[in-house]
Amino acid sequence: MFFHWLYLVPSSRTESVKPAFPSLPEDPESTAVRTVNRSSRSPTLEDLGLSHSALAYDNKFVCSPPGMLMFGEVVCGLLVWTLLGGTEYLRVPALGWVMFVSVVCWVLTVCLLVLHLTTAHTKIAHVPWSTLGLCFNSSATILYMTAAVINATSVPQAIRGRYYYISWVASTVFAFLVVFCYAANSYLSYKSWRSKSDDA
Repeated sequence: MFFHWLYLVPSSRTESVKPAFPSLPEDPESTAVRTVNRSSRSPTLEDLGLSHSALAYDNKFVCSPPGMLMFGEVVCGLLVWTLLGGTEYLRVPALGWVMFVSVVCWVLTVCLLVLHLTTAHTKIAHVPWSTLGLCFNSSATILYMTAAVINATSVPQAIRGRYYYISWVASTVFAFLVVFCYAANSYLSYKSWRSKSDDA
């Protein structure tokens, strides 16, 4: 029959297997070393008197005006330096300043965004975050304004119709959007700094 193998019963006889080599007597010193290694363990943070706390994701910051402006700064700033970096921007030396400002501000903004999203800034209490935010956003506004103006004045040096002409125009538009985001964030940082200085 076709299914006759289903009815086969395996044999219940088991054979004992003898080791090929006789076992050697154990050395007492190696047994003691193994016992010591098993009992020793690396100290934990609690043993050292330290504590670790999990970083939390801050949903409220994402929906707040400073959070949305910071996301706008990151997205538009990324577009500024990627649109510019994909072209022959070194032909115009002034565009090197635009690249420098856009990359440095973008990296610092990403770092601040991560600190706020993970609420790590609340764990570092000795840093005056409102003053730091005001200084950073004000400086970034001024630097990005110079970069956006330089970017706009450099566009006519590109040949109209070439791919980098369109990229330079687009990077100029996004640079002015970043200036707006940093300026609005500077105003919000000023209000936060003023309210905290009035409370103190």
